[in-house]
Parts: sequence; structure tokens; C-alpha cells
Amino acid sequence: MKIKSQLIDKNEEIIHITYEDADSLEQLFSKNVTQSYGICFCDDKLVIAGHKNKDHWTPIGGSIEKGETYEECLRREIQEESNMKVKSFAPIGYQEVNLADKTIYQLRYVCVVEPYDDFISDPDGSVTEIKLIDPKDYKQYFDWGEIGDRIMWRAIELKEKLFLK
Repeated sequence: MKIKSQLIDKNEEIIHITYEDADSLEQLFSKNVTQSYGICFCDDKLVIAGHKNKDHWTPIGGSIEKGETYEECLRREIQEESNMKVKSFAPIGYQEVNLADKTIYQLRYVCVVEPYDDFISDPDGSVTEIKLIDPKDYKQYFDWGEIGDRIMWRAIELKEKLFLK
């Protein structure tokens, strides 16, 4: 499924976003992929990250570092931002984000995770708290409209398959 949307950024500029479901992300190897995010489940709970501004919650993820694969970034970001280990994962899809001066790609995965230990802090300080919530309550923390609804629907659907492995 492909969904097109737009939003206004903090500089009042329109950003055009195209989301597309993907069971593989191989077609993106030649693209400017900059970020990898996991819709993470610890048992039946959705793991979300609270940022410095307590009103700002997101799924876990971040920027791909030089020399890192998409999956290495995903595992590192989840460990840094939640102190959890990725047990299994699968691609959900990707977003093509058209900014004024460039196009970037953001990957979305579903992950089954388990804690190494309690979360204490994110090394770069951007995540200050994690929560484990009922997945149906995610819009109380972040609402990405139709694209977010599709990502969450796919994550919940694919999570069941990961638990069966």
C-alpha cells in the first residue's frame, strides 16, 4: 500500500511524504536512507521513547552512522534508547520524505524486544524515559495520521508472525 501525505514543519515549510509497505528493503540500497526506526514490542506492550520535552514521544530509532547497515542501526538505536535487545524483526515499510533541498528515506521495522536491564539513560541524552503501553493507546503519545495508522496496523499484524518463529 502506498500513502501520500504532507505536513508543515517547524519552519512553516510543506514536507511531502510518501509511505510504502515493503516486505524487503533491498530496493533502497542505492537511496539516501538516513534513519531506521523500530515499532518495538516487549511481550504485548509497545515500547515508546520520551524525549527531553516530555510531551514528545516516538517509536525508537535514529540516524544511520557511517558504515552501518540498516539493521545494525536499528539494533544499536534500540539498545541505546531503551536498553533492550532485538530478538527478531521484519520490515514494515519506508517513507520517502521530500524536503526543500533533498529527498531522504526513513525505514520502519517491527521488532520483538526484551530488556537487558532497566533503562537508565540514552548515551546522547535525547531519550529521557521509556514507556511500555497498550498498542491501541499509541495516539495518546503520537499521531501521524493515515501513515501512522498504516504503520501501526502492519506492525501489529507482522508482530504475530515474529512471535511464531
